[in-house]
Amino acid sequence: MQTIRLDGQSLTRGRLVAVARGAKVELDPAALAAVRRAADFLAEQVRREEPIYGVSTGFGSNADKLLGAHPLRDDLPGATRSGRSLHEELQHNLIVTHAVCVGEPMAADVVRALLCIRINTLLRGHSGIRVETLQALAAMLNAGIVPVVPQLGSVGASGDLAPLSHLAIVLLGGGEAFFEGARVAGAEALRRAGLQPVSLSYKEGLALNNGTAQMLAMGVLALDRLELMLDTADLAAAMTIDAFAGRLGAFAEEVHALRPHPGQVQVAANLRRLLEGSTLADIPYHLVPRFRPWLPGSWDTEDARSLRFDIGWDWVPADQRHGREKFYLRFLPFRGGKKHQPQDSYSLRCIPQVHGAVRDAAAQAARVLDIELNAVTDNPLVFPDRTDAGHVEEQVISAGHFHGMPLALALSYLKAAIPTLASISERRLNKLVDPATSDGLPAFLIGNEDGTESGHMIVQYTAAAIVNDLASRAHPASVFSVPTSANAEDHVSMGANEARHVLAMVEDLGKVLALELYTAAQALDLRRDMINAARALARRADAAALARKVQGGPAPDGAGHAGFLAEVEALRTQLAQAAAFHPGTAVAQAHARIRATVPFLDRDRAMDGEVAAMVALVAAGGLVEARQAG
Repeated sequence: MQTIRLDGQSLTRGRLVAVARGAKVELDPAALAAVRRAADFLAEQVRREEPIYGVSTGFGSNADKLLGAHPLRDDLPGATRSGRSLHEELQHNLIVTHAVCVGEPMAADVVRALLCIRINTLLRGHSGIRVETLQALAAMLNAGIVPVVPQLGSVGASGDLAPLSHLAIVLLGGGEAFFEGARVAGAEALRRAGLQPVSLSYKEGLALNNGTAQMLAMGVLALDRLELMLDTADLAAAMTIDAFAGRLGAFAEEVHALRPHPGQVQVAANLRRLLEGSTLADIPYHLVPRFRPWLPGSWDTEDARSLRFDIGWDWVPADQRHGREKFYLRFLPFRGGKKHQPQDSYSLRCIPQVHGAVRDAAAQAARVLDIELNAVTDNPLVFPDRTDAGHVEEQVISAGHFHGMPLALALSYLKAAIPTLASISERRLNKLVDPATSDGLPAFLIGNEDGTESGHMIVQYTAAAIVNDLASRAHPASVFSVPTSANAEDHVSMGANEARHVLAMVEDLGKVLALELYTAAQALDLRRDMINAARALARRADAAALARKVQGGPAPDGAGHAGFLAEVEALRTQLAQAAAFHPGTAVAQAHARIRATVPFLDRDRAMDGEVAAMVALVAAGGLVEARQAG
């Protein structure tokens, strides 16, 4: 199994995700030397009876209370002295009283990431924790002990106090933990793993629970999943473009060089790559037939009668071409599935601008998270090696690194971006199922010749419901501070709520993308098969047979019929000479992976299992992996 070395300096998002998924950690010896210096420094300051916040004073609104030599109640008449150190009691009480989160437990990968982040930041040697306590924390992580950390309770300053206390309380032998599949008392989890509880020394409780680890862990895991969804969104869009026989000019490299937002440029390049090799994209308008309901007499051969559709065009008479003569020199006068217009709708044409903006939001979040991974976020900060200090306050400095606003605002940005990506995906899905916008595909992507079938109608409803839910959760928690600690902590970030929302929202984004891909695969089958059915008819029959698929032409004995047949023959010749029509190579690979999971919807059937399978396929990255492997 992979082992990640932690030194407080070089933790990356990829390494953190590896630990979240089960990798073990080891502690860098040089970093441990710095940890020891800080702990020894604090012990010496306590021996000198220096007043230090969180070490020899209370916390928060109790910061003006200096610790005495022993509990006051030891001085009561007849009292038996407790023998307790108030310094130790202060740290112990901090953990046990702050572990008050509520709700369902965080997922194991989140908790493991929390532990890893906390260990890494403490290795910087500015927190005052002892080496043996840090080693015990790493041993708990490596043993597979997963403290039970309920999801709700952090306001994001002073850091994630309550959830981190749920982590630390297990180290003390309290709380609950998951171990080897069972939920047990913290002390029992330690016993089963062969570990001993820890008694905390100077500032160790504060070092363990004062920091931004929850919002950082959830943010990193959410971004890891979002990066997969960004690639999936580009793939879904490409499949939908092929299903529409869309236009590629909007993705040209020279176009995006004129507005070079990084994400936009990347998405345009992705689309060009995904659609490379497509003979559906940019197909001449007149070659694309539109759907007509299947009838027993629709086709002329036994093989063709097995098709689930009929096809057709409308002919544009000569007297309706006035002012458009030049156009009809280039395109034949047949209206099929594709409208005679030079641009697609925004949900297709503006994919780079929308997907790219979301990528830029993710890049900004990545920049913030990468800094935070190796930052010191507790308080006060210990600088034992500062030799020019005139007094202890210059070496133990109270600051505000626990405040989560840098993370909270970056995550707020993502919260706004996620519904945007889901929304444009749902709009593409809706275009595919709506016969008014699908460019000649059947309503709800089903033949429905008997009027009894709904096809993909309700798939769009589900996507719409998720998009609405995502939009309702997009309000930034970071703009609404609720003061805490008797107003000593009078402005907080709410970054933990932001991170929790983003992590859940990314999962729901994946469901919308899965629904688009499920629908786009159906539409792609229909589009490809309809055009290739026209090609097959053109290759085996004459112009008169193809003319039967064209409406609006003159009667066989009418004026202009010979000219009409000549134009049909030109259409037949172009179709017959064309190679079989197919999507882009990468799109075809992803489509094949979908079809290995769910078959084409020829007739209405139960779809819930297929939708669940598509959601699982997208969540696991199976489609992106299939495309990359190809």
